[in-house]
Amino acid sequence: MPSPRSSVTKPALRPDFFARSVHEVAPELIGVTLLVDGVGGRIVEAEAYDQEDPASHAYRGRTERNASMFGPPGRAYVYRSYGIHWCLNLVCEDEDVPSAVLIRALEPTHGLERMRERRGLGDPRLLCSGPGRLCQALAVTCEHDGLSLDRPPFELLAPEDKATLVAGPRVGITRAAELPWRYAEAGSRFVSRAVRPASARPV
Repeated sequence: MPSPRSSVTKPALRPDFFARSVHEVAPELIGVTLLVDGVGGRIVEAEAYDQEDPASHAYRGRTERNASMFGPPGRAYVYRSYGIHWCLNLVCEDEDVPSAVLIRALEPTHGLERMRERRGLGDPRLLCSGPGRLCQALAVTCEHDGLSLDRPPFELLAPEDKATLVAGPRVGITRAAELPWRYAEAGSRFVSRAVRPASARPV
């Protein structure tokens, strides 16, 4: 397991990083360190959802639930999945253009003991391998919805090296599931689900 590195050695991502196409931002998030109150790790899997996507929560317009997706960029959009799990998304593009990246998995690097306590297990591969699991491990809830990603409790740190990526179809959806908008670090043990070889493509 990699040892935690001081945040002072890595530049923090600013809101303008997210003020671009979600399809540019999503692959560039792989390898970024995501921390919530100092707990978290490297993003190893993420999915893009844009404003014309029938699988997006914002496809049919603004609601009380999805309001954070409409901007401004660089904010958190947190929702409840199936009434059980919280899911963390990072809002992209211009204000009133609802697009976001769902964070699906992290490689834990910071605050492992706190994650183990919250998740009730010790295997680091299972701490953050899935959007619901990582939100439980990082204690992300609806209280984080709409918060700025460049202020506490959030911290997003640029990677030191560019990750090797693969892309493939998104999972857990029925609409537009064939679109290759899921990005993962090639060979990572910490992804929620491997990108199938038949569908994977290098990025």
